[in-house]
Amino acid sequence: MAKAQVVSTDFRGRHNSDLGKSIARVKQGGSWKKQRTIVVLPSADLIPAKVALSHWSLVFPPNQAVYRHLALGQEVGDAYSQAISDFMIHGDLKDWEWLLTIEHDNMPPADGVIKLIEDMEAHPEYAAIGGLYWCKGEGGCAHIWGDPRDVQINYRPQVPIPDTIQECCGLSMGFTLWRLKTFKDDRLKKPWFRTIAGKEGVGTQDLQFWTDARKYGYRCAVDTRVLVGHYDYDGKFGAADTVW
Repeated sequence: MAKAQVVSTDFRGRHNSDLGKSIARVKQGGSWKKQRTIVVLPSADLIPAKVALSHWSLVFPPNQAVYRHLALGQEVGDAYSQAISDFMIHGDLKDWEWLLTIEHDNMPPADGVIKLIEDMEAHPEYAAIGGLYWCKGEGGCAHIWGDPRDVQINYRPQVPIPDTIQECCGLSMGFTLWRLKTFKDDRLKKPWFRTIAGKEGVGTQDLQFWTDARKYGYRCAVDTRVLVGHYDYDGKFGAADTVW
């Protein structure tokens, strides 16, 4: 229903009414530059419908290319390493800007990619920034591994600081944005992501990568504004159908 109002002929619009502010917003997001994104999802044959819905809802920068890569039936470290190796020899993809790793039980917010790209544009010192999610179960800790202010490298989980970009020693990969050019650095040990369980010790593929990458000055952080659910479909860590 039309409301009573006095109408002038000034129809320049809200964004034009404060053009300086609008320009600053566009520059902050970087959407005027190339922001091509490769998405890698390692998975078994099926993922829960609720997780699929969250993935479908993700918003990417307008009119930018997105390539979605599904790695089926591989161990997670092998899946990531093989996929990135393929990208690095692809005539087009090897020069794209971003790599988004996302997993079959992580449920990001719709604007999560946009926020992480804004973070990376504002903080060139970081090779990767991830969203905030927690280990499943009542005693779950945040996936913010290690305090870089400690003189000895460690991966003890940090207490999240709300609404900030919180630096850490290592990131998990459930919803993380990477600078693809990082993987062009020949100093990094290959395969980049390797799960170990044996004579070498025990370690997940993500923290194995960061143990090596930190030697060469690579840094990472978590954006605690980007709140990511961690879905327990089967109830292995509590009641079934729980988002931790």
